[in-house]
Amino acid sequence: MDAQLDHQADRERGVHAHRGWHGGAALARYAWHRPDIVLQQGMRARALSRMLVATVGTDLTHVRVVDAGCGSGAFLRQLIDWGATPANLTGVELQQERLELAAQRTAAGVRWHCGTLASLAAGSSDLVAAHTVFSSLLDPGLRQQLAADMWRVLRPGGWCMVFDFRYNNPKNPHVRRVTREELDGFWPGERQQYQTLLLVPPISRALAGLPALVTETLAAVAPPLRSQFIYMCRKKP
Repeated sequence: MDAQLDHQADRERGVHAHRGWHGGAALARYAWHRPDIVLQQGMRARALSRMLVATVGTDLTHVRVVDAGCGSGAFLRQLIDWGATPANLTGVELQQERLELAAQRTAAGVRWHCGTLASLAAGSSDLVAAHTVFSSLLDPGLRQQLAADMWRVLRPGGWCMVFDFRYNNPKNPHVRRVTREELDGFWPGERQQYQTLLLVPPISRALAGLPALVTETLAAVAPPLRSQFIYMCRKKP
């Protein structure tokens, strides 16, 4: 019982961290129109597109996707822009208000589920994604449970995707970095893809007034300065 209470408390801390992050004063530093944010979004989109082409392919029409911790639905909208069929997409989120916002902003047909992956059918998806979700789960057991749920929902031959942080944020104790070794231990996949991207925020903000080529060049030649990663793992057919 104590372990269950600890897990519930950690899950609630994760939800609280997301609420504070998306509604707090720090949000102004991540406003969509800031030059550094615009540049980061472009760099992330390029990395995502390359990773998807190398895994699920160029035609997303029939790809069934589950986005665990979908937030306001940004990743699913990106997939729709790239040709995914809304009816093949499912967004899962713990916060009902965020699901309602996602539904308002996203094309009709996407399925929305408030809760966890536990109620989704086994083997029902070609791609199961989690964007900055693992880092908000401080308890290793909760991370293992999320990874197991993602693997169960994934069909044989499908791909898990994780986008998250490589480093801890000393100013935010509610999140913890996700390591490559931890990811490799989650799933017994036959193939893995791993790419780091995006300069750490303080450096990115400091370079915001300079030409984009400066930021992109530094990110290319100094991998240790990249703050985030995309990891994908294929389930054996």
